[in-house]
Amino acid sequence: MATSRTSAPAFLLHSTPYRETSLVVDLFTREHGRIAAVAKGAKRPRSALRAVLLQFQPLLATWAGARELRTLTGAEWTGGLPAPQGDALLCAFYLNELLMRLLPREDAHPALYDAYEQALRELSEGSAPADETLRRFEWLLLRETGYAPDLERDAADRPIDDRGLYRWSPGGGFVAAEPGEASAVAGSTLRELAGGRFGSAAARQQAKYLMRAILAHHLDGAPLNTRQILIDLHKL
Repeated sequence: MATSRTSAPAFLLHSTPYRETSLVVDLFTREHGRIAAVAKGAKRPRSALRAVLLQFQPLLATWAGARELRTLTGAEWTGGLPAPQGDALLCAFYLNELLMRLLPREDAHPALYDAYEQALRELSEGSAPADETLRRFEWLLLRETGYAPDLERDAADRPIDDRGLYRWSPGGGFVAAEPGEASAVAGSTLRELAGGRFGSAAARQQAKYLMRAILAHHLDGAPLNTRQILIDLHKL
């Protein structure tokens, strides 16, 4: 009986060597979420898969099998997306690490897939400040995975006031903060984070430290390797 095959738009998030000539690849697909598959023979110099299994490039991936580890039977480069370079490349690796660490396998998030593709485009083309692109993606990832705090109401169920100052309490939400508190975030910054656009560099800075705290909490304090590189370069 013929083995059923599945094809879907995908991005390669990560790959690891498998046996002598193969790879295990983590793919982020629009309709099926994050899946793992064996790319047999992909390390061979003449492998058709080796030429197209590149990160940050849109693919049409085909695989067989229904178990946790599929078999990748084909991949085609679909084009249309410039490759990130320099600092943008480091930011793109950061997006991949976030997805690998926070997104469960077999959990489809079409909106997150579209946002990932858009973030790669913005980073490559420089059409938006890189830190703004990262904050938008971080926030959507937290929303899609159920980790996002409420940005509209505080811990006492009062509406967030644009003119107020708040600090985030893990498990509790936002509580009133005093002027001068290192972790204080303006209510207007929370509104801008929800909308994905920031009116000032100060708001982006506040959002950066807020997102860093929320992500660290949900990662149980485990460091993100690419984030540390970006921090060292003063880019994140």
